[in-house]
Amino acid sequence: MIQNLISLSLRNKFFVLLIAAALFGWGVYSVQSNKVDAIPDLSENQVIVFTEWMGRSPQIIEDQITYPLVTNLQGLPKVKYVRGASMFGMSFIYVIFNDDVDIYWARQRVLERLSSATSILPSGVTATLGPDGTGVGHILWYALDAPEMDLGEQRAVQDWYIKFALQNVPGVSEVASFGGFEKQYQVTVDPNKLTYFGLSVPEVIQSIRNNNNEAGGRKFELSDIGYIIKTTGYLKSIHDIEEISLKTENTTPVRIKDVATVQMTGETRLGIFDYNGEGEAVGGIIVMRYGENADEVINKVKAKMEEVTKGLPEGMKFNIVYDRSGLIEESISSIKRTLIEEMIVVSLVVILFLFHWRSAISIIIQIPITIATSFILLNAFGISSNIMSLTGIALAIGVIVDNGIIMAENSYRNLAIRQEELNKQLNP
Repeated sequence: MIQNLISLSLRNKFFVLLIAAALFGWGVYSVQSNKVDAIPDLSENQVIVFTEWMGRSPQIIEDQITYPLVTNLQGLPKVKYVRGASMFGMSFIYVIFNDDVDIYWARQRVLERLSSATSILPSGVTATLGPDGTGVGHILWYALDAPEMDLGEQRAVQDWYIKFALQNVPGVSEVASFGGFEKQYQVTVDPNKLTYFGLSVPEVIQSIRNNNNEAGGRKFELSDIGYIIKTTGYLKSIHDIEEISLKTENTTPVRIKDVATVQMTGETRLGIFDYNGEGEAVGGIIVMRYGENADEVINKVKAKMEEVTKGLPEGMKFNIVYDRSGLIEESISSIKRTLIEEMIVVSLVVILFLFHWRSAISIIIQIPITIATSFILLNAFGISSNIMSLTGIALAIGVIVDNGIIMAENSYRNLAIRQEELNKQLNP
């Protein structure tokens, strides 16, 4: 088989050179289009299901949320195993699929199963899917620099302007906000006053919900002009909440301000974000989607940040805390330099040891063609250019030329034997 292939190649030299040139050109294109990252993504093919039920202990979360969902999700096709973790007020379930399963097909299967699992969860509890990112998807962290703004205002700008803008960048799965205070209206009831007026906490909650609503009417015509009637009832200030009526006693309304204190405050926090020891800060984490080009996504996010900066409040700017593009550039440039150095050294060694330029060129030319062709396979299997994949190519350079050296030496040996036989025939 090998002898026939060699004979066929020798008889069709032009065709072989044409194939080699085509592979080299395809390989060069693959090098340019190959995804670039600093480290390989070795995380499992998983879908995360997150459920929140604040105020409940881990044991209650385990018994009423985690265990029912784990048992419900175990029957999914192509699932290796299902893991569950319960903590105070939160449940995390990790559905691990086979490595060859498409992640979005897996997310669709999990979502279908969750739609039928609502009945087994406590009232008001909803399970949601986590972002379609991996464990190494945190490609960029940033903090907001706004000395003239308080943490609550910074967090509002982050949640209602910056986050939505950066989530539109192609390849971004999620923009996770951190730090600062999430503004909220807080109603602190006085139990003694509730008892005095004969009210309960659920009645206060229900009254606030009923008064924070809008209702539509209908359209009517007057003097050939159409009018649309609607009621505007959304709560917009502390005063609006304080004036909500809970009940009426002897024609006198009992309002929220009579039994409680209303104030603007921040949501309870489990931690803070400190920037360089200078105090608290507000920022976000850019999470990349599965299978995206990390270097390309980071560049697009930075370009979007420059556009978003034009709409930020005066004095506010971005401070990039962690940027993987620097690590990517340093890692890839280091490996590229090593590849070039190895190619030069191997080429010199081949030339010195063979000491025949035609044989040396036939061996050296295999190095760029083989390396370029390897990127075709990297793209075919969805493997990015990273430290491990490029290091593997660098280590394989010696193996690449071994075959050519052996074939060249074997050819010289057979030619020498053939020459001796001819000499014997000519000089018996």
